[in-house]
Amino acid sequence: QVQVVESGGGLVQPGGSLRLSCAASGSILSINIMGWYRQAPGKQRELVADIYSLGRTNYADSVKGRFTISRDNAKNTVYLQMDSLIPEDTAVYYCKARGLFKRTTISEFDSWGQGTQVTVSS
Repeated sequence: QVQVVESGGGLVQPGGSLRLSCAASGSILSINIMGWYRQAPGKQRELVADIYSLGRTNYADSVKGRFTISRDNAKNTVYLQMDSLIPEDTAVYYCKARGLFKRTTISEFDSWGQGTQVTVSS
């Protein structure tokens, strides 16, 4: 199996910055896409940003120009640099990774992390 672990959440004032990290581990052969999602209280989980293995990125309109996603393929790690944070960014942020792993056979994985809380408040 593949484990995905997020870190870097916390409390920040409006206008501040945070950097989230997410590392995938296990018998990974390749990771096609890694992404960040978030879920605010009473709302559905939504895509924040994702990045493909060759670097193509997608961003939610609400975070374009403020958030930057990047990845280190050698470390199976993805980052989310969040700048100019606003209270509406408050949510639990989840990392997701999808790719191939090998145990006895080669299989696809689509794994979620446990989430990290981001709170933007003065």
